[in-house]
Amino acid sequence: MIAKFEYDLGTVDKGYNNRTLYINLTDKRIMSNPVSKEMKDIFIGGRGFNLWLLWNAMPKDRVIKWDDPENEICIACGPMGGIPIYPGSGKSIVVTISPLTGSVMDSNVGGYFGPYLKFSGWDALEIHGKAESDVVIVIDGDEGKVFIESAEGLPSESYLLAAFLTEKYGGENKNCISVISSGPGAEHTRFGCLNFSWYDPGRKFVRYKQAGRGGTGTVFRDKKIRAIVVKYSGHASPEANHPADLELVKQAGREFSKEIVTLDSKQNEMAVIGSSYLVSIMNDFDLLPVNNFRFGSHPEGPKLSGGDVYRKKFDHGYDGCWIGCAMACSHCVKDFEIKTGPYKGQKVWVDGPEYETIAGLGSNCGIFDPDHVIEANFYCDTYGLDTISVGTATAFAMECYEMGLIDKEATGGLELNFGNTQAAMEIIHQMAKGEGFGWVVGQGIRSMKKLFAEKYGADPRILLEIGMEAKGLEYSEYVTKESLAQQGGYGLALKGPQHDEAWLIFLDMVHNLMPTFEQKAEALYWFPMFRTWFGLVGLCKLPWNDVTPPGNEETPDPAKFISHVENYARCFYGVTGRKATPDDLVLMSERVYNFQRIFNLRMGLGTREHDDVPYRSVGPVTKEEYESRADRYDKQLKEKVGYDPEGKSTEEKLAVLKEYRQSEYEKLKDAVYKRRGWNSNGVPTLQKIKKLGIDFPDVVELTKKIQ
Repeated sequence: MIAKFEYDLGTVDKGYNNRTLYINLTDKRIMSNPVSKEMKDIFIGGRGFNLWLLWNAMPKDRVIKWDDPENEICIACGPMGGIPIYPGSGKSIVVTISPLTGSVMDSNVGGYFGPYLKFSGWDALEIHGKAESDVVIVIDGDEGKVFIESAEGLPSESYLLAAFLTEKYGGENKNCISVISSGPGAEHTRFGCLNFSWYDPGRKFVRYKQAGRGGTGTVFRDKKIRAIVVKYSGHASPEANHPADLELVKQAGREFSKEIVTLDSKQNEMAVIGSSYLVSIMNDFDLLPVNNFRFGSHPEGPKLSGGDVYRKKFDHGYDGCWIGCAMACSHCVKDFEIKTGPYKGQKVWVDGPEYETIAGLGSNCGIFDPDHVIEANFYCDTYGLDTISVGTATAFAMECYEMGLIDKEATGGLELNFGNTQAAMEIIHQMAKGEGFGWVVGQGIRSMKKLFAEKYGADPRILLEIGMEAKGLEYSEYVTKESLAQQGGYGLALKGPQHDEAWLIFLDMVHNLMPTFEQKAEALYWFPMFRTWFGLVGLCKLPWNDVTPPGNEETPDPAKFISHVENYARCFYGVTGRKATPDDLVLMSERVYNFQRIFNLRMGLGTREHDDVPYRSVGPVTKEEYESRADRYDKQLKEKVGYDPEGKSTEEKLAVLKEYRQSEYEKLKDAVYKRRGWNSNGVPTLQKIKKLGIDFPDVVELTKKIQ
């Protein structure tokens, strides 16, 4: 035992405990801090609370780095989290300074930790400093105790560690335990993930969801945290939140759950194949990343598709990552025999894969073998690696190798061609050990671009155009070349190119519902603002737009799924007692969203140049790319640019198209900044800050300097 703290359990009131848990690993201090009414009114919960805690914990006189002791890991749920009859109410949100971007990172994750943390008495967990040696933090919500103990002798890998701790602290009642852990890969890369566990009583094993983006696991292991355990043996019921109007919460939950159960089987079958259903759709619409986003489809794409493949591979049974969730989309593969690495020959359970993992570790690396994807998924989880960054970074290295920008000497002898499953898997194993070319890839694309130019003489311009990162974060797995709105959705995202802010490809490219800059800007205002709200209250966004309610197509704006938004507003009122319209939900998010943009400014980022994207996100880079879709691009040159491609070389056409598309992206920036109330440099105006009520003295002082 290194440190111990005892507290009164208390009672959740209208979704809040009105206190947060502070742990300082450096001086072994544990304490309770109050949550003010202003904090709830402005920041709501979840991501908002985390941002506010981190903002106030940082030194006022300097910008910190991700591995400074002053960097914190903040984890929270939200006032609506933990309602077992309401779809998707098991989310946790993690906030920290990212090893990849050097700025604030948020990552959301399913599992039981967030609700159990709240029912154990805490609205958020704030971890400061660094331990001297590896530790485990335990929050016992049964006894009202928090303690830090040595992790000496514990396994390093997530799958072994979480199972051991679940057994140790849960005993006969393993359902009462949730564990956060990472793995050795997080110690040696900059994109380590966090695994959040829950015990699956039907299958009798520990399951996992990941807070994957931006290196949260890397920060975790740098602080010498081996695991965080929360224990809560109470009954997780709608009453546990002590909502303002219990009957309203129950009614909203029953209506939403009934709709999902009725319609999901007729629509996307999330309860059967999860997000893997997207693979075939993306391939059909030229949106599935292939060979480092060169192309958007491949004849072998169906080999990875959910309906054809994962319907057979996923184990049958209930698959909710929180109690009672009707979406039940968190699937797993049973008794999968591992072919490589330290688990070779063993049969294991594998959580997932999700769409992003399938596309990133599969098609984007030119690999169309589902068994490879499943095994790579397993090792990324147990090593504590973000599958999106692993896939996108590996694909970049593969293209550099094929283009001759690096050679076998650089890769340590690996033949890093697209489609080479053996080399791709070896990269992952090397990441876990911090050795070989795997260590290089594990530092991320931004680092590789610098290294390949300086050490191997690679053309920096080409690296910049094909290196699929923005703000330092690797792209998630959608091809955006034909969707200007989604280019903005990635480029203008606060933390970097992740689709959780805005997924506008179909609205823009397929349905052509936003032909003008103003319409695109409006979408890039509303969708990021509303999607932010899920992370404030502790909800998953999938029930919102992966099940289409009856009559939705007849509504004025079907992409907003407004009947679902209205249900969220009713349930929020039922829990908190705060009356809210759909517009109010957007306003809640807008406050936090703008505050996070200002946080980026504080970190030396957050202005116009940091919203740039690699050109491959905007258009074709290579001759091969252009010629693979020559009819499409020639037509665009004629109709949109007014340029006759007849008789022109591919190189000439590429240059003209590039100039046009880049200018369109800059015009989009201007339109979005204006709609969001930001100046032409992408900085929220003082008028906007005051209107939102986030005009704290240090915020005003900072933005005045940068206006």
